[in-house]
Amino acid sequence: MASTEIKLTSEDYLKMPDDERHELLDGELVMAPAPRTDHQMAVMNLGSLLHIFVKEKNLGTVLSAPTDVVLSDIDVVQPDLLFISNERAHIITDENIQGAPDLIIEVLSPSTAERDRMFKLDLYARHGVKEYWLVDTDAKTVMVLLLGEHRFEVIGIYGEDQTLSSPTLKEFSLNISDAI
Repeated sequence: MASTEIKLTSEDYLKMPDDERHELLDGELVMAPAPRTDHQMAVMNLGSLLHIFVKEKNLGTVLSAPTDVVLSDIDVVQPDLLFISNERAHIITDENIQGAPDLIIEVLSPSTAERDRMFKLDLYARHGVKEYWLVDTDAKTVMVLLLGEHRFEVIGIYGEDQTLSSPTLKEFSLNISDAI
């Protein structure tokens, strides 16, 4: 007898209790433990810098986790940080984000690093995220990736005392030492 794999949908996901952090990846419910403090400090620093820049330039919206991003009926993620341009503001609803943000930032944690570097890299490219940052608080680096024709391409890996520039957010730059 063949076994049948049951995949959850975004409708099932939305019925889950909201007191735990979880994502729906390829129909599988994935629980995430609370992040480390260095992770949260990096999220706060990057989020603050992005928010101030985006607000001053009136470019769109910056949100942090937990914000559900519905990429498909079987993929609902909660990126650490995300940016949605004014031109794509229609994907923002009262309940969640319906589609791919312009920029997603994931701060790596021991429990999620492999998933962020592999599965989500492919998932975000498939769904049209323009720019993806992988922030490594242990190595004190940020890898910036830009969506090419079919996959992400590394634009740069920035370390301590280096200045990162975003291809998507023109004129935005930050010193890595100020952020992580």
